[in-house]
Amino acid sequence: MTTLADPVPGGRPGDVERAGALSDELSGRGVHGIVLAYVDTAGIARVKTIPTAKLASAAAWGVGMSPVFDTFLAGDSIVTTDVLGSPDGDLRLYPDLDLLVELSAQPGWAWAPVDRITQEGERHPACSRTFLRRTVLEAAEQHDVTFKASIEIEWAVAQPPGSEGEFVPAVTGPAYSAARQVELSDCAAELLAALARQGVEVDQFHPEYAAGQFELSVAALDPVAAADRSVLVRQTIRAVARRHGLAVSFAPAVLGQGLGNGGHVHLSAWREGVNLHAGGDRRHGMRPEAESFAAGILAHLPALTAVTAPSPASQLRLRPSQWAGVFTAWGRETREAGLRVVTGTAGHRAEAANLEVKPVDLAANPYLALGCLIAAGLDGLTSGARLPQEITGDPAHLGAQDAAARGVRRLPTSLAEAVEEFRTNEPLRAALGPVLADAVIAVRRGEVDAVAGLDDDQVAAAYRWKY
Repeated sequence: MTTLADPVPGGRPGDVERAGALSDELSGRGVHGIVLAYVDTAGIARVKTIPTAKLASAAAWGVGMSPVFDTFLAGDSIVTTDVLGSPDGDLRLYPDLDLLVELSAQPGWAWAPVDRITQEGERHPACSRTFLRRTVLEAAEQHDVTFKASIEIEWAVAQPPGSEGEFVPAVTGPAYSAARQVELSDCAAELLAALARQGVEVDQFHPEYAAGQFELSVAALDPVAAADRSVLVRQTIRAVARRHGLAVSFAPAVLGQGLGNGGHVHLSAWREGVNLHAGGDRRHGMRPEAESFAAGILAHLPALTAVTAPSPASQLRLRPSQWAGVFTAWGRETREAGLRVVTGTAGHRAEAANLEVKPVDLAANPYLALGCLIAAGLDGLTSGARLPQEITGDPAHLGAQDAAARGVRRLPTSLAEAVEEFRTNEPLRAALGPVLADAVIAVRRGEVDAVAGLDDDQVAAAYRWKY
């Protein structure tokens, strides 16, 4: 469970003393440094590190970092808004001590996610982790609803890139094959051991469809912890692969053609310990609140893609008939729909039923993605929205009249189009607030400009090793 209170100068009650004890404990185990991690608007995990002995100081007064990173692009160019992108100012990074963990695959290091506040002790309006935490708290206070979430992680395993940054798969076996699992056996076993030592509960790990691709699924947690875990798991995968002389890419597309890496989100709404996606009288056992929540996500899906699929490389993945969910459609266990209703197995549905949002990849900032998905769902919950007719099969095969009758339309086919959908979506902009919403728009437009004139292969190459 994450710490839900905002950081304050001087430290939250008990944090400084707790940090001092943790510092002594970690130092006694040979941990010399602590990685303080957050994710910027472009989806890049940014860090500062401190000596372990400075943990108590960080818990009290934070660690300085410029707010300019809120308008960094994936390639480290900088764009601006009316508030962000200048060389002025400073922020303080405050570690969440509840999530601090010793890094099994990086001996001598520990890791913690951070919230960012101003030097005056106020919330930083562009801190995505704070945004998600506040969204979760407001949902509990205003709707008596809590959430469980998890983010699937897909990545490609490659030989270390040369000066040209080429992609050479490190394994060659067919999709989901025993051959591919054997080829990565030692590395995979070490990864599972490292995650277990870090307290990460892994549900599944298997070879995936694309060249050199694997997928790992973890247990559902509260949304903030789920986003934190997504960042930690990727850090661990990268570290373990490096110890085996391998490189990994979480980019939405490592090649201009073919299937890409997804980051599908699983999300469920709960009230007083009851899963609202099971045991109800609506379609597939949904309760009215769950259907309205799902309908809200579906209605806002075109605008959400500016947050959930935010890279020019994302568009290389978001193609019809490739299980990427590129239509505003829903269905039970329908993997081509943008929103998949997962009921779970009979006898286990009260625990397992959830929504899977398909058009999500790991270029997305997970805090922004989960926060916006929840905000969209709550908009549907507030209005009592109803789902349209569900689909089966591939929505790409629907005729125009049938698609229109079911409310099925193609998601944006360019990042520029997704940004325009987002720009005119008042509920999402209001949920984020003007500073963070404007940062999303500026960074996405910056990425569009950065790849102007590039073909698909060049776009894939430009982002291949950024994520």
